[in-house]
Amino acid sequence: QLQACGGGLVQAGGSLRLSCAASEGTLSGYVISWFRQFPGQERAFLAGTGTGRSTKYADSVKGRFTISRDGLKSAVVLQMNSLKPEDTAVYYCAAGRPVYSAYDQTTLYYYWGQGTQVTVSS
Repeated sequence: QLQACGGGLVQAGGSLRLSCAASEGTLSGYVISWFRQFPGQERAFLAGTGTGRSTKYADSVKGRFTISRDGLKSAVVLQMNSLKPEDTAVYYCAAGRPVYSAYDQTTLYYYWGQGTQVTVSS
């Protein structure tokens, strides 16, 4: 299982740091990605990092969000800067083994975190 944390309320232009960790075992050997979900919509891919530390970003967050692995804590961090009200959503982390071109496919992930709410006020 995965545990995601770090969400909260922030003003527009602010930053938040989300963290995803395994409740048991390690995240090594998995692609770890972050998705978000708006009410009434499907989960959308934001960023992913592969086992070789390659990264991939959705256009909507490129240049504002950074995904990285924290080897010491066996966690994956999503640093979110320049947040906008339209970033308000529930954020999920996921672990799987999709190929790079399929990082955005939710069905290819084996484990999901419980979701953490991010609210950006204007």
